[in-house]
Amino acid sequence: MERTILHVDMDAFFASVEVMDNKILKGKPVIVGGVSQRGVVATCSYEARKYGVKSAMPGYIAKALCPMGIFLNPRFYRYKEISNMVFDILNSITSKVEAVSIDEAYLDITEENRDPLEVAKEIKYRVKSELGLTISVGISYNKFLAKLGSDWNKPDGLMVISKKMIPKILFPLPINKVHGLGKRSVTRLNNIGIYNVEQLYKLEKEFLNEYFGKFGSEIYERIRGEDKREVATTRDRKSVGKERTLGIDTNDKEMLKEYLKEFAKNISTYLNDRNLGGKTITLKIKTSDFESHTKSKSFEYYLSNEEEIFGEGFKLLNSLELEKELRLIGLSISNLKTKEMEQLKFF
Repeated sequence: MERTILHVDMDAFFASVEVMDNKILKGKPVIVGGVSQRGVVATCSYEARKYGVKSAMPGYIAKALCPMGIFLNPRFYRYKEISNMVFDILNSITSKVEAVSIDEAYLDITEENRDPLEVAKEIKYRVKSELGLTISVGISYNKFLAKLGSDWNKPDGLMVISKKMIPKILFPLPINKVHGLGKRSVTRLNNIGIYNVEQLYKLEKEFLNEYFGKFGSEIYERIRGEDKREVATTRDRKSVGKERTLGIDTNDKEMLKEYLKEFAKNISTYLNDRNLGGKTITLKIKTSDFESHTKSKSFEYYLSNEEEIFGEGFKLLNSLELEKELRLIGLSISNLKTKEMEQLKFF
């Protein structure tokens, strides 16, 4: 039986919550984050996007593009509160809800025996009437196409993508719209003259497998409207980490060491509170010219101890020749598993 998948995505969520709480901001270029000279934009209203402001942009660039922008510090506690209300609405529709982030989710309504358009309109109506916010909804027979649909005519959008529309509806899209193609993969494809899905579609499956390994087959199938991923009602956290944009650029390892100590303590507390351990430590840095780099080390055993996490993180830092000053440093641990599962496996 063909599945019916919805992808829902709140419109400019953080900025919309700020406008909802402060009506004076309505219709103005609201930018959440990027308040300090070294901060970054979390999100912004559509009025600010007209000036070229976008998420993850350094604050000073956003201010240059939109000097009349209203910059606000994020209020994550408030966004989480509203997010919980949105998910209460979604969970009242179906039990098959997969939270992707605080403002985005997939719903599988295959077994609900309801008209998908009616379900989408109900969600939009309830989010608007109960919370005063808009949400965009995409409807299709798999996750990839449903997500494309929700992004098709934002804000407050509603789009159905059916099988008979595939593949032609995808052809004009830039390849960065294909789920799984990140910035590096897009650059590699651009370098060989591939910019849109129609050009990508003409490549042989064997070529994509050689170019991307086994992931090439997934890309080949996805642009032909095939995506076998299920809507997962539980999502295991894959990593735990902390990062910090520094007050001043530095390559002083003794100063950076103090940040790693703080990160290791926070990570260890999180892991031990949940009885978790992790096998891979990753150091992340961003240089003063915004180049990002990561370095990882994996272990045969699971770590959760603060001293061990810090020690391995500092070893990774010491292994780097910091020719440029850093503006950001981060530490994370991944390949997580509960300690009880490991003990059972051992015995």
